[in-house]
Amino acid sequence: MKLADFDFYLPDDRIALRPANPRDSARMLVVAPGQPFRDLIARDLPGELRAGDVLVVNDTRVIPARLKGERTRGESRVKVEATLHRETAPDRWTAFMRPGKRLAVGDVVTFGAGLSARIVAKGEGGEVSLMFDRRGPDLMAAIAEAGEMPLPPYIAAKRGEDARDREDYQTVYAHEEGSVAAPTAGLHFTPELMARLEVLGVRIERVTLHVGAGTFLPVKVDNIADHRMHAEWGDIDEATADRLNSARAAGGRIICVGTTSLRLLESAVDEAGMIRPFQDETAIFITPGYRFRAADGLMTNFHLPKSTLVMLVSAFAGVDTMRGAYAHAIADGYRFYSYGDSSLLWRAD
Repeated sequence: MKLADFDFYLPDDRIALRPANPRDSARMLVVAPGQPFRDLIARDLPGELRAGDVLVVNDTRVIPARLKGERTRGESRVKVEATLHRETAPDRWTAFMRPGKRLAVGDVVTFGAGLSARIVAKGEGGEVSLMFDRRGPDLMAAIAEAGEMPLPPYIAAKRGEDARDREDYQTVYAHEEGSVAAPTAGLHFTPELMARLEVLGVRIERVTLHVGAGTFLPVKVDNIADHRMHAEWGDIDEATADRLNSARAAGGRIICVGTTSLRLLESAVDEAGMIRPFQDETAIFITPGYRFRAADGLMTNFHLPKSTLVMLVSAFAGVDTMRGAYAHAIADGYRFYSYGDSSLLWRAD
């Protein structure tokens, strides 16, 4: 398929700059094969599920991964900005940096909180490898002090990061530190909503996928088969995999909260549909024609035109169905992107 197949017009005022308050008051469009679209809100989710179903959430925790600093090279100094992408060693991260053309291997960059790093490798599109002057917990503490929450470009272009984002851009169940973008479908959950689901008999299982900054990079090829995803690290432990398999064997449905947990499960499932323990990187790219093995439902926000996430939801619920769903959402005033409204998609056969 072509990139243009996933394009659509979105009015600029539909981009949400703040989340719904309270979180579970966001709207939720229910999309099921062969059925009319239904306009609900996130706190209606328990009415769409049944005892024995399992919600799979991504418990990654966003770090303040946007660092502003100064590149030094002899007497030359240039203001730079780094968005950390992926940890590769206790003292090393890959990052997207700008202005990329002003950077070279060997340059030293100083950030806030006394933190500095040396550029030890340089790739395409402004991606570099940074070796910091500290490691492990000391490095993470310095990043927390010096960094800003890495708001998506479509929000950051309209307003700066502020103190509210430190809480708003984090799920209530975030635990495993290391993500540089929020698994935003989970931003609609509150402790009260999760308690109602558990009383209903819906199990909540946690997996971890550390979302990289590559999630915001545009697709630049006309033929989507030529696109390559950036790798992200994920973890499903053996006990969680066993519980998911047992739930499905008992007739329960697996509903992923967010495309990140969906991509992780689909990376871990075998041809027979059994979810295996997984501790590795994944660069899975899901497009129409993909055969899903692990997930029956998907709760997800509304995504950017021509993005890999629009391709994923089109693969999951059907290309024509999702074109109709997005047209309905735009016409009916739904709010889009990371701080926007939600949808509950049921898988097309």
